[in-house]
Amino acid sequence: MGFPDASAIGGGSKPDSESALLLRTFLKPEDGFNLGYIIYFTLGVGFLLPWNSFITAVDYFSYLYPEASVHRVFAVVYMVVGLACLLVIVFYAHKSEAYMRINVGLGIFVVSLLVVPVMDSLIIWVLVSMLRILTKAVFPQDADGLRKSVYLYFFTSIVFMVICIVLYNVAHKLPIMQYYEELKAEAVKEEKAEKGPMTGPVWRATLWNIVGTVKWYGFGIVLIYVVTLSIFPGYITEDVHSLVLKDWYPVLLITGYNVFDLVGKSLTAVYLLENAKVAISACVVRLLFFPLFIGCLHGPQLFRTEFPVSLLTCLLGLTNGYLTSVLMIMAPKSVQIQHAETSGIVMVLFLVVGLASGSVIAWFWVI
Repeated sequence: MGFPDASAIGGGSKPDSESALLLRTFLKPEDGFNLGYIIYFTLGVGFLLPWNSFITAVDYFSYLYPEASVHRVFAVVYMVVGLACLLVIVFYAHKSEAYMRINVGLGIFVVSLLVVPVMDSLIIWVLVSMLRILTKAVFPQDADGLRKSVYLYFFTSIVFMVICIVLYNVAHKLPIMQYYEELKAEAVKEEKAEKGPMTGPVWRATLWNIVGTVKWYGFGIVLIYVVTLSIFPGYITEDVHSLVLKDWYPVLLITGYNVFDLVGKSLTAVYLLENAKVAISACVVRLLFFPLFIGCLHGPQLFRTEFPVSLLTCLLGLTNGYLTSVLMIMAPKSVQIQHAETSGIVMVLFLVVGLASGSVIAWFWVI
């Protein structure tokens, strides 16, 4: 099947020049208090915060558009636009700096969150979900209460995104980050001396070589998010119901998914699966979620109760978080250090292809 060889993970096939660069560990500065890790963990939250802010306000948007399948519409629009933007970034990333791209992107996120309460017409995971539960519990569930709760909800999200902008610019100045930037710069300099400037045919050849190296990791990521977005959030928020929990049911299911997604992503700090074949095979096994969730809609009465749906939703989040984290860690390690950033962008492109495809497939639950 041509899976990447485990021996190549971590740079076993990299040239001697890169190994020489990495041997400079005695010059590596200490990251006091793990500031770099904490900041990038927070930025990961911030990256997904705008999307989760929209989908977790399920009761508000359902009130505004009672006849529309709003979360399926959100998913298709958000993911397709994101895919188009990523295609541009992949082919022109070598002409811009990541520092500028990320600052601009975070700024646009702030604007996107600001528009919702201002228009008046219409965290990630744990942070967003818990905040939504709090605002839903505090404010009355009439039109005015929903409007006030969503104002507070999106305002808090905006504040968090502004914090992300500040933290990213702080991280850029950390000695540990500057150390890795210097490593990359030296590797790029050596490559330019060997191959010439990264323009035209040289860049395209390099890009396709990177795609070829990470393609199986990308295949796994596409499968993960085709399955996840086919089910979450559309199926979770619109197709299952509870006579006991009523409109709390979708909010609690989304919270359960987000909590276990966080747990899954955090598990790689405890145990990192480094076997590509096993990781990608696990992505294929996740296709079993389709018949299992169909059973919760059309199966025996026992399967259509709150417990099976809640259990499957939590497992969906757990496997989504862990396998995504595993593949996203392994892919950049399989290429030369100067191409790690580009391989990360390519992996995100695969991710958004999976998200966009899953968003479209989610409509089959309606059909």
